[in-house]
Amino acid sequence: MSQEREENPKTGSLWRRYVYFGVPVAGAAAAFVAGIVFWGGFNTAMEATNTMTFCISCHEMEDNVYAEYKGTIHDVNRSGVGAVCSDCHVPKDWTHKIIRKIQASKEVWGKMTGTISTPEKFDAKRLELAMHEWERMKKTDSRECRNCHDFESMLPEKQRPRARQQHLNAIETGQTCIDCHKGIAHKDLRDRADEEYLAELEAPNPKFARDIPPEYLASLEKINAEEAAAEAAAADAAKAQQQAVAAQIASAVEKARAEEQAKMAAANGDAPVPTPAAAAGAGGSVGGDIDWAALSPVGVTLFYPGQASFEWVQNGKTHGGARPFTKGGDKCSTCHAKELAAMGQKIVTGEKAEPTPIPGKRGSIDTTVQATHDGENLYLRVQWQAGPHNPVPFVDGGKMDPENEVKIAMMIAGTGIEYVEQAGCWATCHNDNRYMPDAPDEAALGAAGDLTARLGINEGYVTKYIAESRTEIELKGRNDKPLGGWDKLKDDGEITALLEGGSFMDVLRANPTGGDNGHILDHRVSNSGAAIESSVTLDGTTWTAVIKRPLDTGAPGDVKIEPGKVYTVGFAIHDDFTSARFHHVSMDWRLALDDPSVELNATAQ
Repeated sequence: MSQEREENPKTGSLWRRYVYFGVPVAGAAAAFVAGIVFWGGFNTAMEATNTMTFCISCHEMEDNVYAEYKGTIHDVNRSGVGAVCSDCHVPKDWTHKIIRKIQASKEVWGKMTGTISTPEKFDAKRLELAMHEWERMKKTDSRECRNCHDFESMLPEKQRPRARQQHLNAIETGQTCIDCHKGIAHKDLRDRADEEYLAELEAPNPKFARDIPPEYLASLEKINAEEAAAEAAAADAAKAQQQAVAAQIASAVEKARAEEQAKMAAANGDAPVPTPAAAAGAGGSVGGDIDWAALSPVGVTLFYPGQASFEWVQNGKTHGGARPFTKGGDKCSTCHAKELAAMGQKIVTGEKAEPTPIPGKRGSIDTTVQATHDGENLYLRVQWQAGPHNPVPFVDGGKMDPENEVKIAMMIAGTGIEYVEQAGCWATCHNDNRYMPDAPDEAALGAAGDLTARLGINEGYVTKYIAESRTEIELKGRNDKPLGGWDKLKDDGEITALLEGGSFMDVLRANPTGGDNGHILDHRVSNSGAAIESSVTLDGTTWTAVIKRPLDTGAPGDVKIEPGKVYTVGFAIHDDFTSARFHHVSMDWRLALDDPSVELNATAQ
């Protein structure tokens, strides 16, 4: 038999006759085909679980997270490139995908036991579910986000100023996408999470830090150059407008003088007509001898802040920039300087931080500021366009301050005030001030005893103060505590020491009926014996405010302005008969004498 088979090779199959590495060809072929079939079936099943149809096949997902996802930027957008569930929640590479699928098998058990089967159950558990995703994405440096988004492909010139700065910080310090971009496809639950948990979760991870891509730097340089050119053009336009207004005023004054001379000449025959004194520039008699045309104006935008208090700024649940501000040392202007108009419009309309919007009120005011000094006095001139009257719906007559159509104020920061160089006058605005969310009611004020007298509370509300005047400031609102610390006043000896040590905010205010010099420490007070000169006038549609203030008043509560020092300042305008927090405010600015490195350079005349 064996001989016959050897002589007749056709009786044996080639698939069985040939062996490679100890494996018959038939067996290898069968295994190969089986592998293909198995792999195809397995992969088909695997990919089927990655489809949107599969993900929302249970009502828990369809009725809750999918309903929130619809209409977001990851669902529909201008480019038509959407992201489905698996794009954000399942890794692309095989190893991590399998691990994630194994982990997700627990969801089957959740479905069987009905852990989120009702809206109430889902809402009770959703913070836990969100935290699992936050932590997973934090651990992987937001791997799924980076499947589509990466720093090398970003163009800062196409981003808003705040986004540019935040992305630059992220690259350099090691922050990752999920640190900032929670709630982009589903409900944002940051406000439910514990503040300490968020601070730890969102802290930069040095392992994620990377070199700034050359493409990013090139794009950043391009947009910075374009914006600098636009700012220079705007400054030239503002100066030209000021000169035109000054020329119109001078022409009107000259015409009035000529008409008056003609009347006097007609009445007196040919008697000589005395020449009146030269008219002061726009702004009345204060600063009339200053050559304002020789000073380049600086554009300062003031925006509407709503109820965004100093506590609000430092609270990560309400302010996404809290960590860069408190931990990174960023100024408010670092992120917001180039988006003030848009930010003010969002707040003034009630979209954010404003529960009582005033219909029609403008979200921002563009001003020009000029500063000079004569060795003894500081002169400031601020000009802006008048706006229409928009009655306040919650005030009889629609005017909060009927006697003053406008008021303007400037704060100069003293020393020893935390965050003041980053936030400017924001250091005085607290959540328990007038018209703020945690303002104490009459009963609370009445129960405070002699504290109300110490705080000068005679009109039924808490005025501005700095945190250094309190023993404690509530920032987080734990256990529903009110934010702020109006009733945690330090003793008189400590307040006096702060005043003598220069820890206060110097305040200059002016309105059409006069001016006031004061300061803010434990509350707002006027500085007796240290008067300022001011004028606020309306020339056509242009408001002009001029303030003259001694560089050294010698009075407690006044900052001494000296050469070689830089001062953090902020501006506020109450327009349209408003008062209290319904004003417009600036970001932090730097003022100095004869120092071209600062934004507001008061040059000598």
